[in-house]
Amino acid sequence: MPPAPAASLEVAVERWPIAGTFRISRGAKTEAEVVVASLRQGGFTGRGEAVPYKRYGESVAAVVAALQALAPAVADGLDRFGLQQALPPGAARNALDCAFWDLAAKQAGRPVAELAGLPAPGPARTAYTLSLDTAEAMSRAARAAGKPLLKLKLGGDGLDLERVRAVHDAAPEARLIVDANEAWGVDDVVRLGAEMARAGVVLIEQPLPADRDGALAGLRSPVPLCADESCHTAADLSRLATLYSHVNVKLDKTGGLTGAIDLALAARQAGLGLMVGCMVGTSLAMAPALLLAGMAEFVDLDGPLLLARDRVPGLVYDGAVIQPPPTALWG
Repeated sequence: MPPAPAASLEVAVERWPIAGTFRISRGAKTEAEVVVASLRQGGFTGRGEAVPYKRYGESVAAVVAALQALAPAVADGLDRFGLQQALPPGAARNALDCAFWDLAAKQAGRPVAELAGLPAPGPARTAYTLSLDTAEAMSRAARAAGKPLLKLKLGGDGLDLERVRAVHDAAPEARLIVDANEAWGVDDVVRLGAEMARAGVVLIEQPLPADRDGALAGLRSPVPLCADESCHTAADLSRLATLYSHVNVKLDKTGGLTGAIDLALAARQAGLGLMVGCMVGTSLAMAPALLLAGMAEFVDLDGPLLLARDRVPGLVYDGAVIQPPPTALWG
């Protein structure tokens, strides 16, 4: 039997305009700049998309350079298993890890879920994110969204309770997740928790800076707390299990679907609830994360809904419900 043809790696940067401005406590942006890794072998192509994040010391240029440096190793036979040691967790490894999964599925003629030993993804109900703004503007956005689960970006500026109450008044039937993106202090958690529970908040995401969340030890919050910036891989769980009730699994933090599966299973074993989240990216970035939606209490994969346009083919969103990804997209 002739040897398998060598694989080749191509790396591309894409810019996708956001519908308006996406604003959180750390800043604002008007486009999503993503890195796409494409693996080609034997007439098949596997793709993965990642979103480099400055908060984690990443840049688009550095992610591209890290991936391009691996092209010779890929041609020499580097596989998904070797990748876990070749790159640290983060956006670069995510793009290539997801490309390896996609390529393997296309070569085998079997879906990634089956290859990974996961249930086939079904329809999943996602949260819809409201960008940080004034209480009045967020109230209008909530009313216009008409979604049953809303995620509010908050600012830690003393106006967050006003924002939450305004959104609750505008959409009283919606459940609310609030995300401080590390902008609160522990006093805010204590002071705001009960009021937010009364306003329909069911989860508070990353209230404190990641290097200060030890202050949550022994605190009894009336609303469950979810670690995001504090939780990257399964190795973080031993520190977080007594501080949070949930963790946010994002492939750009875990370094791909491989690490995300490890984190999700370990978190469940530790008795922690799951949110499956995303950065602002296209459907190509959301599709792998959908494989974990069945394990999660909260799904936050609305990235394409925040864009002015998505790639084609993309995911189909029926209101707040995401349909399983088409094979032409990924997996």
